[in-house]
Amino acid sequence: MTVVVASIILMVLIFFMSGTGGWFTKKIRLTAYIDNAGGLRVGAPVRLAGVDIGNVTKIRIDPTKPLTPVQITMRVVKSDDITLHKDSTAMLATAGVLGETFVDIDSSTATGPLVKDGDMLAAKSVPDIQDVVRSTQGTLVNVDALIKRLDRIIGFIESGQGSIGKVIYSSDLYDRLNATVGEFKGLMDDVQQGKGSIGPLLTSDEAYKKAIAAIDKVNVMIDDLQAGKGSAGKLLKDPELYDNTNKTIANIRQLTDDMNAGKGALGKFTHDQEFANKLQETLNNLTALTDRLEKGEGTVGMLFKDPGLYNNSNQMLIETRELVKSIRENPKKYLTFHVKVF
Repeated sequence: MTVVVASIILMVLIFFMSGTGGWFTKKIRLTAYIDNAGGLRVGAPVRLAGVDIGNVTKIRIDPTKPLTPVQITMRVVKSDDITLHKDSTAMLATAGVLGETFVDIDSSTATGPLVKDGDMLAAKSVPDIQDVVRSTQGTLVNVDALIKRLDRIIGFIESGQGSIGKVIYSSDLYDRLNATVGEFKGLMDDVQQGKGSIGPLLTSDEAYKKAIAAIDKVNVMIDDLQAGKGSAGKLLKDPELYDNTNKTIANIRQLTDDMNAGKGALGKFTHDQEFANKLQETLNNLTALTDRLEKGEGTVGMLFKDPGLYNNSNQMLIETRELVKSIRENPKKYLTFHVKVF
C-alpha cells in the first residue's frame, strides 16, 4: 500500500510539474509535419512565446508525405489566457547550445481564427547546429588553408627572404637607414646654424625682413587694385571699360550671327558655294603647279631643278660682279667716249 500510494503521489507531482495544468484543464490535440525531428522526443515541451502550454505526445513517420514525413502530435492547454491561431507556425528550437529540443509555436503575426481540437499547424524549418556546421565546413577549410599559407609566408619572412624579410632582418638596410638618419640630422643642424640656402631663410632676420617687405608690397598692390589705380585697377573697377568690353563682345557676337546668316562679305565667303568651289579650284591649281615645279617642268621648274641653269646664273653673277669691280677701279677704261666730227 505504501508503494502504491507513493507511486500515485509521484505521478501527480510529475503531472503538475510538467506544466500541463492538471487533470481538470481542457486540452486539445494539434499536429504538425516537419522534414526532420532533430532529436525531438516524446514528452518534450510545447511552448508559445517561451511559455509551456503542452507536451509532445507522439512522433511518427507518415509515408504519404515524402517532403515532410515526420508527424508531431501535441496536446496543448486550451484556455482564455492562451491565444493560439490556426495560421500560427510551429518550429523546432533548442534550449541553449546543448539543451533539449522542443516545439516553439510562433503566433505573433497570426490573425486567423483560434485553433480547435485536431487542427494542423504549419511548420517552419529552422537550421539546427548540424546544418550550421555543414554550411560552415567550406569556410573552415578555406580558413585553414589561409592559415597554412600565412604560416608559410611568415616562415619565409623570418628566414630573411623577400622584400619584407630583408626590411626586417637585413643589417645593410639598418645601416643605410641609420646613415640616412645621421645625414638628415646633420642637415637639420646646418639649417639651424644658418648654413646653406635654406638656413638663412629660417635663421636670418634679413630674409624675414625681405619677406615682410614683399608681403607689404603685395598688400599695397592689392589696395591699389581695390582702389582702381593703375591699368589692372581700372580693368577691375572702371565701369566704362566693362561697358566697352561688353559692347565689343556683343559686336563680335552680332558679327558671328551675321556670318552664320550669310550677311556681308564674310558671310558670303562662308556660305557661298560658288566661292567655295572657286577656292577649291584655285587650291587644286596651286597643287598642280607645285607638283610641276617639283618635277622640273616649265621655265620656273627648270630654275628649281636644272643644275646647269643654276651654274650659268651663278657664273653670270660672278662675271657681273667682277665687271663692276673693274669699272670702279678704272672707270676711264670703260666710260671713255670718242666723238668723230666729219
